[in-house]
Amino acid sequence: MKKILVLASALLFVLGCSKEESAKLDEKSAVHFAAQRGCGSMHVLEEQLKSDPSLGTRMRDIETFTQEAIASNRLVNGVIEIPVVVNVLYRTTAENISLAQIQSQIDVLNQDFNGQNPDFNMVPADFSGVKANVGIRFVLEQVIRKQTNKTSWGTRNDMKNSKKGGIAPTSPATNLNMWVCTIGGGILGYAQFPGGSLSTDGVVIDSRYFGNTGTATAPFNKGRTATHEVGHWMNLRHIWGDTTCGNDFVADTPVHNGPNYGCPSQPHFSTCSGTPREMTMNYMDYSDDACMYMFSNGQKSRMLAIFAAGGPRNSFAQ
Repeated sequence: MKKILVLASALLFVLGCSKEESAKLDEKSAVHFAAQRGCGSMHVLEEQLKSDPSLGTRMRDIETFTQEAIASNRLVNGVIEIPVVVNVLYRTTAENISLAQIQSQIDVLNQDFNGQNPDFNMVPADFSGVKANVGIRFVLEQVIRKQTNKTSWGTRNDMKNSKKGGIAPTSPATNLNMWVCTIGGGILGYAQFPGGSLSTDGVVIDSRYFGNTGTATAPFNKGRTATHEVGHWMNLRHIWGDTTCGNDFVADTPVHNGPNYGCPSQPHFSTCSGTPREMTMNYMDYSDDACMYMFSNGQKSRMLAIFAAGGPRNSFAQ
């Protein structure tokens, strides 16, 4: 199990991004490579840090706050309820996903963040002592739809800008905005970490990987792309720390060599120091939807910290 490296590691995280992951992004391409999970959150963060140098300082401050809140147990008690606004941008009928598909995604989030997912009991015995009921619920507040001529949106946040054909976020300080559209470039989704501008705050999910019915496409048809991206929105890192044997700032998740794809055979061991068993079934890995089904208690504490008094998402806990 990892020891958390607070300020030095936070600085490295904020200033660095996986070159391998960034290279996978091609915003001009509308091609989807559904064989492997692709998350654009770190690439988007890297671009935001370039355009807004003060973001690095804010994120370092948030990391310091998070670690102090966890250490002093200044976490929110009880269930946090998150209103969700879903913004659907569509060119084709298939992209204009049904209300039933949207509600299925809300249902999946409620299951996954409350330990009510049917596969929660599949967590291996090695990790059963740290599997978490996070205690966050999601309520569908509003669905906004807009027709577009765009074949793909990329990861430059144009879908969040009404002047560029997108939909501006609705009250982002008190609503989790989710944009459903065709992203392109093999990216299933991406999120904005705490500390970014409210004008772009929220989560973007490709329409083919949203929810678990309708146009949801295997092997990402169980709604776990949104679970993964909402985890980023709540300040979780990828479990491998976006570098070989990296740090995700969580003490009870094992060190990973890198992302895992598909459904890894079990047990799956890292070659990092101590050769720990990797938690491939964690929502913050890159496994297929059917093979990810847990958060850890350490991840739970990290998420709850952002809603604490003085935290970057405390407005949601008022």
